[in-house]
Amino acid sequence: MAGTSRRQQLEAMLAEDPNDPLLRYMLAMEYVSGGNDAGAVDCFGELFQRAADYVPAYMQCGQALARLNRTGEARDVWQRGIKHAQQQGNEHAAGEMQGMLEGLE
Repeated sequence: MAGTSRRQQLEAMLAEDPNDPLLRYMLAMEYVSGGNDAGAVDCFGELFQRAADYVPAYMQCGQALARLNRTGEARDVWQRGIKHAQQQGNEHAAGEMQGMLEGLE
């Protein structure tokens, strides 16, 4: 894959394994790193369709939505993320997202 960007490499790997949540998360984070929050939100949306319990994606997606001034959607994403984090016993992630929610107030 010489000469291809990291995003292109991730997209190629996803073409082979479209249900891999880690690859989808990494692709979304490439969009974040590139300053394309809208593209990241789309990637996170695809991730949620395939792996609704992938907690780190909720935190990052909410942040991207907040940067896009889509605060209502960010709130909804973080609330869903908190629920999944609590179901998994991940109180740290739940607490971080709760803090982000409170920051929107």
